[in-house]
Amino acid sequence: MNQTITIPVPKEFHFGVNLDYLARSPDECLYLIRDDKLYKAIPVAEQPRLFEVSGDESGNLLIRSLDEEEWSANVVQEIVSYVREWFDLDNDLTQFYAMAKNDPILSGVTSRLFGLRTMGIPDLFEALCWGIIGQQINLAFAYTLKRRFVETFGRKVRRGEIEVWLFPTPQNIAELEVERIAELKMTTKKSEYLIGVAKLLLDGNLSKERLLEAESFKAAEKQLVSIRGIGPWTANYVLMRCLRYPASFPIDDVGLHNAIKSVLNLQQKPTVARIKELAVGWENWEAYATFYLWRVLY
Repeated sequence: MNQTITIPVPKEFHFGVNLDYLARSPDECLYLIRDDKLYKAIPVAEQPRLFEVSGDESGNLLIRSLDEEEWSANVVQEIVSYVREWFDLDNDLTQFYAMAKNDPILSGVTSRLFGLRTMGIPDLFEALCWGIIGQQINLAFAYTLKRRFVETFGRKVRRGEIEVWLFPTPQNIAELEVERIAELKMTTKKSEYLIGVAKLLLDGNLSKERLLEAESFKAAEKQLVSIRGIGPWTANYVLMRCLRYPASFPIDDVGLHNAIKSVLNLQQKPTVARIKELAVGWENWEAYATFYLWRVLY
């Protein structure tokens, strides 16, 4: 029995703009986009739940079950919560757009991409792995490595012609030998980092709850950079995409530098010192400013 759930959205949201972002790589396997509809599976109560996300005429989101059995109220609640977090629907962007309207870097970008949300990665392990995998390589190769990782150690979910994958769990990865991951053309160091993070999560020494309960953004950042393989860039990436800290700012990111260079038509990439000057007005919106600027290039 297919169920359909309507999720109201803020006026500063546009499903199509976010769908365009999600469609940026042909190597994505954790969701599928077909005919302006998005298909995704998440584990709920130890079962994979496959659903379809689309937009209605009013701009709201429609969630349709692709499972044969009817979802319980708890399953509906978990899926709705996941989608709201994934699309960052509970974040009021009114002040961000007001600030960006008068910002020399962001004004044109936000008007062109109005309704874009910082698409999240609600699962902490997935966010950490994606951050580690993406270190020091271009985006296309990062997606290739992620697909190999997911299709080797994750779980396929299929309903008819719709096929997506579930991300590997920490349990899947913690007991692996480094060589098993390195076979995927992952570096030995990254393979070690991925196994190390999985063990920390399993041991309870690292959790999304502990990071969200940190006394400040800087305290959460400090927790992450204390982990082997997690530097400032990866920490801020996770703080932005998973933990939703608005001040997350991967200021050393090459893509951010290139985007600012492109928007301002500069001859050379700006220095970090210069970016700090340019970003003074972005206080507590650094994460959104960065995400919009990344979208200029990717």
